[in-house]
Amino acid sequence: MSSPRTGLEIQRVARLDGDLRLPGDKSISHRALMLALLANGESRITGAGDGEDVRSTAGIVTALGAEVARTPGGGGNVDYVVRSGGADALRAPAAALDCGNSGTSMRLFAGILAGLPITTILDGDASLRRRPMARIIDPLRSMGATLEGSDGRANPPLTIAGRHPLQAIDWPTPVPSAQVKSAILLAGLRAEGKTRVREAVATRDHTERMLRERGVAVRTRIGPAGETVIEIEGGAAVQARDATVPGDPSAAAFWLVAGAIHPAAELRLRGVGVNPTRRAVIDLLRRMGAAIDEQPVEGGVASGEPLADLTVRSSALRAIEITPTDTASAIDEIPVLCLAATQARGRTVVRGAGELRHKESDRITGIVDGLRILGARIDADRDEIIIDGPTPLRGGLVASLGDHRLALTFAIAGLVAAGRTTIGRPESVAVSYPTFFADLERIRS
Repeated sequence: MSSPRTGLEIQRVARLDGDLRLPGDKSISHRALMLALLANGESRITGAGDGEDVRSTAGIVTALGAEVARTPGGGGNVDYVVRSGGADALRAPAAALDCGNSGTSMRLFAGILAGLPITTILDGDASLRRRPMARIIDPLRSMGATLEGSDGRANPPLTIAGRHPLQAIDWPTPVPSAQVKSAILLAGLRAEGKTRVREAVATRDHTERMLRERGVAVRTRIGPAGETVIEIEGGAAVQARDATVPGDPSAAAFWLVAGAIHPAAELRLRGVGVNPTRRAVIDLLRRMGAAIDEQPVEGGVASGEPLADLTVRSSALRAIEITPTDTASAIDEIPVLCLAATQARGRTVVRGAGELRHKESDRITGIVDGLRILGARIDADRDEIIIDGPTPLRGGLVASLGDHRLALTFAIAGLVAAGRTTIGRPESVAVSYPTFFADLERIRS
């Protein structure tokens, strides 16, 4: 592996073998910091991810008035101690709150700030400023907060004039989004009455689990039309709790695909979170024929999440159809699943992937263009991605578009592609997995 001026070079390796401790789950790291901010007291967070996105959240927690101490943890992760006076003690920051590249920070803090009687500005980098925020602006306005995007549009910077108390709402989410659901639930903590979110497709439930752990009654039920209904009663106080963060299943996805598509591989991933609403990538790879063994960690629960050790070995993959429901459940893992499909026998179709056009980049265009350069037979039609395999991959120069999930996907592709694969802007992996290339060095031979 080398780093020429044009990007990072990766070459095919003879074998992949080793044990890996993954970054702390990014989704849970964000939420643990935010809920510690809302709680009155001290919260200790062990094993948080140390990517740039989580650092952005920690910086905002500090700017809003909490005391945050950060120390190195094990496996490249970090530990935090957060001391806060709770929601009523939070103060207006002296400057705009910088979310960096983190859409989770932007959307979830919008929900928190909507219920505070202060005016704040949420901003981010150039990529985040291109991401529309109408999906959170509309429900939070309906609850009584005032939100304005840049130049009257729905893009950041986002100015929020909060209100307390807010009004409870009953909100059907038109597009499955755990971030939108979480923003509404966090605002619902500061609302009068019962706030409901209705989802046609259930999304990851980390926020609900972590609120319950902190003494907040959150009810989940099936509605009359078969939708998932999440309810929260306004006025509940968030209690301070210590939290241990599980290994990130989205980070695990890259190694699961690497082990499955490499002809000589055995990788063991320790302490991975296997929440039922988050494990879709594991189940989809198994449907494709991936040899993945799952061993529950004895007594293993972290932040209300079940844990397992995963072992993946070289596999003969077959094509499958990935339905819109599958796609919603594995939205962050679709790029690396497309890579797996290039090595699967038959035609894989990913349906309902339109949401990928509104991530850190247009991920549909990015993954199609990048994998084509590497020799894949892949095409896109509106919100569908079609991949025919298996196809031998060859090295080439691929653009990550500054998107961490694309950079990680192309790095895994380089492990099996003939020749040299050069990845443009590889530094973007630091958003979610800053130790990725060090981990790669440890398990390649």
